Amino acid sequence: MSLSDVDRVAALEVLSFTTPWPRSAIEEELASNERAHYFVYLVDEKILGYCGMWLILDEGHITNLAIDPEARGKGHGQEMLSLFMKEAEALGAVALTLEVRSGNASAIHVYEKAGFVSMGVRKGYYLDSGEDALIMWKTLQRGDQFER
Repeated sequence: MSLSDVDRVAALEVLSFTTPWPRSAIEEELASNERAHYFVYLVDEKILGYCGMWLILDEGHITNLAIDPEARGKGHGQEMLSLFMKEAEALGAVALTLEVRSGNASAIHVYEKAGFVSMGVRKGYYLDSGEDALIMWKTLQRGDQFER
């Protein structure tokens, strides 16, 4: 992701989240956060989605992941997540973690299909609704050596 992508990414935030990140927060992530790594998902040269993480030592914390609502249900989320996991691994991540709304069944399904496992709950995590967040983890191939 580059600064030239911020307008489209900010629009996807508004389309995808109850409390979207403001444009300024996205710009700040790209310009000033050395731990931040963000990627856009292109189809026919159009940004259909994006995903980002903070890489802390060898763990990637997924901060945001969104697919254009008009493109959902067509496998784009799964493909983007698969590509993103390869990028995370190339950057040195051995595991990924994220929080997802406990009621977001479609997102949970995408994460589970990619091998993420629910490892806990953050009660009342989402301030806008008080909804719980599932904490999900995925060990990447590079991290398999640590599980043996």
